[in-house]
Amino acid sequence: MIKLLVGLGNPGPDYEETRHNAGFWFVDAVARVLKVTLVADRSYHGLVARASEGGQPVWLLEPQTFMNQSGKSVATLARFFKIQPDEILVAHDEMDIAPGEAKLKKGGSHAGHNGLRDIHAQLGTADYWRLRIGVGHPGDKAAVVSWVLKKPLVDQRKAIEASIERSVQALPMLLAGEMDKAMVKIHTSKPPRPKPPRPEAAPGENS
Repeated sequence: MIKLLVGLGNPGPDYEETRHNAGFWFVDAVARVLKVTLVADRSYHGLVARASEGGQPVWLLEPQTFMNQSGKSVATLARFFKIQPDEILVAHDEMDIAPGEAKLKKGGSHAGHNGLRDIHAQLGTADYWRLRIGVGHPGDKAAVVSWVLKKPLVDQRKAIEASIERSVQALPMLLAGEMDKAMVKIHTSKPPRPKPPRPEAAPGENS
């Protein structure tokens, strides 16, 4: 059962539309579905909202500490409300997955992601859930930093938004702790619809 939904990103208008903020985009979408508004809370170093689903409180969090110190925000809220690591879902950008795809997993390494690295350190464990939102890879390690801090192309952004929408549809399963069902929903991407064939010109047409 997930009690805390965290979106990773960097605060401020300069970063709002960048790939590194895909986690924020997910939590924003969840907030719209749950009809709650994220507000700044200094106690938890982030934007916070509280919702109630099935009589259980659900917390939404967007750390405003910048990516490298995300764990400070996550650990402070989780400890105060006695939320266990396996009740936390962290949504973040994932370069090893193509735009349009998302993957749900529990545990594992931070794979160099600075936000996850700090959450690992602050929680003292890797035993939390992650929603890995695909943003694609630039193909060159030297270009990684500039890649995540740039806006995706229009078609990439649409694909990312589609994966977020699919992930939000799995929200009832996530909150109920039905992680296997949520995984199937999130991992099943719909292939693009084929374009209809162009009609052939009838004999004598356009002649």
